[in-house]
Amino acid sequence: MSDAVDKIGGPSPSSLAEIKGHFQSIALPVITDPRGDLTFVEGGNHIPFNIQRVYYLYNVPVDAQRGGHAHQELEQVVFALSGSFRITVDDGHTRTEHFLRDPRKGLYISKLVWREMDLFSQGAVCMVLASQPYDESDYFREYQDFKKAVGQNS
Repeated sequence: MSDAVDKIGGPSPSSLAEIKGHFQSIALPVITDPRGDLTFVEGGNHIPFNIQRVYYLYNVPVDAQRGGHAHQELEQVVFALSGSFRITVDDGHTRTEHFLRDPRKGLYISKLVWREMDLFSQGAVCMVLASQPYDESDYFREYQDFKKAVGQNS
């Protein structure tokens, strides 16, 4: 199992172009004072795309599985705002597991990467930043269809 998201530092704004691989950890800035911590995100600055959609998952049963799909064009960054969960990413050649548990650290996922999420802690909140609005035709819902598409793009 990889704990890469907890161990890898995020990119500086000048290195965002370099993270356009299949998946990569991203660390957001944090401002700390006696009143607590504040973290912020700016598309195109901290995130390697302009943010077109934000959604979040909550009240997820601890035994639930989410994801189970890939996208043809959409890019995402996934964060655990509260609690924790495992996200498994698969680029068609390699599968790796990442545990998200720090609200300052997210996982960038490029297009053509299969993702599965599970092992949600009680009360976990997952936030996803997406590069495009929702479009059902962008999804690969069947793993075999995804594998065929990845094979054509290799």
